[in-house]
Amino acid sequence: MPSFTFVSTAIAFIRQGAIIKFVDSRADHPGMDEQLVEELITPKTKAIVVVHYAGVACDMDVIMDIATRHNLFVVEDAAQAIDSYYTNTKGEKQALGSIGHLGAFSFHETKNIQCGEGGMLCINDERFIQRAEILWEKGTNRAEFFRGEVNKYGWVDIGSSFLPSEINAAFLWAQLENLQDIQRRRLEIWNEYRYKILDIRYQFPVIPEYASNNAHMFYLVCSSLEERTEFITKMKKQGVSPVFHYQSLHASEFYKDKHDGRVLPHADRYTDCLVRLPLFYEVDEKKVIEIMGNC
Repeated sequence: MPSFTFVSTAIAFIRQGAIIKFVDSRADHPGMDEQLVEELITPKTKAIVVVHYAGVACDMDVIMDIATRHNLFVVEDAAQAIDSYYTNTKGEKQALGSIGHLGAFSFHETKNIQCGEGGMLCINDERFIQRAEILWEKGTNRAEFFRGEVNKYGWVDIGSSFLPSEINAAFLWAQLENLQDIQRRRLEIWNEYRYKILDIRYQFPVIPEYASNNAHMFYLVCSSLEERTEFITKMKKQGVSPVFHYQSLHASEFYKDKHDGRVLPHADRYTDCLVRLPLFYEVDEKKVIEIMGNC
């Protein structure tokens, strides 16, 4: 999995006793470098975990080809990728989260549509359906009971409580009904930032030809940590709060002693240099751009 991702991506596997091999980011994008994946595969490797950073697709044809040849599962961390797509080499448009064996989405308050907390698991391999249902039902076969498939239900596996409240679900449903309007506005803001910010000091987001843009995030990459710190400080003084993003997981306090020592220069560069501009439905993007011009 990529090192430049949120800790939740890794914790899901660490809790099960997995050993993680972290992959560096691409030079042109914070997402994982697909060309570095295969060299990290060993006979013990079970899965490739891709993260569609900022809602922008990894090259899934490359990933799925590697997975097929090595008999591996693919898990898509599509936390930021609602309403985002990948176009494969056959010209087929595929929703992110629907390509690998499993896809995970987030409805955290920072996402395009949200209900405060919670998420969604997409199961694209029927082998996992029954067990996922049991895990979801607190380790019981309760769902089978309600379908009349068993005459009583009981404890059959591990599990937990994953169900959202009806209030959370209703809050999310209302946004799903307005998804097109939400996405239209977010893309409007994203494009305003991309084409009205003219400062060539910064590296801008890249959208590969095979990927769509769901406008989850607009970021700039500064030339150094010092430049980013100065930029954030100046913007905050003008009433705008840009923020940095992830800290490389391979260098984290928890994992640095477990990492195999490989240097991941691009992940570390994004850790030090990437900064996100405000992007939400009500933001005054023109004001943000104006303030940037004074900084």
